[in-house]
Amino acid sequence: MNELVIVDLARDALRTALYVAAPALIVSMIVGLSISIFQVVTSLQDPTVAFVPKVLAVMVVVVLSFPWMMRVLGTFTTRMFTQFNQIVQQLP
Repeated sequence: MNELVIVDLARDALRTALYVAAPALIVSMIVGLSISIFQVVTSLQDPTVAFVPKVLAVMVVVVLSFPWMMRVLGTFTTRMFTQFNQIVQQLP
């Protein structure tokens, strides 16, 4: 029973981290792939051409999705603190 509680906590934490990080990672991957294709087509191999658009795109996504990210993290944190007594009682 104890291992199941810890595994459930870890699963919830990893799922929440994935939900929060996914928008920025997906946008970074799409922009990076687009820039890479553009660089291959134009034979332009300047590293800043790939870096600057990715950073700007990720910043825009983080700013736009920040309220949602905080809501997801707040829900997870509230759930962890409200269930803390139940979790501790299940441990030996």
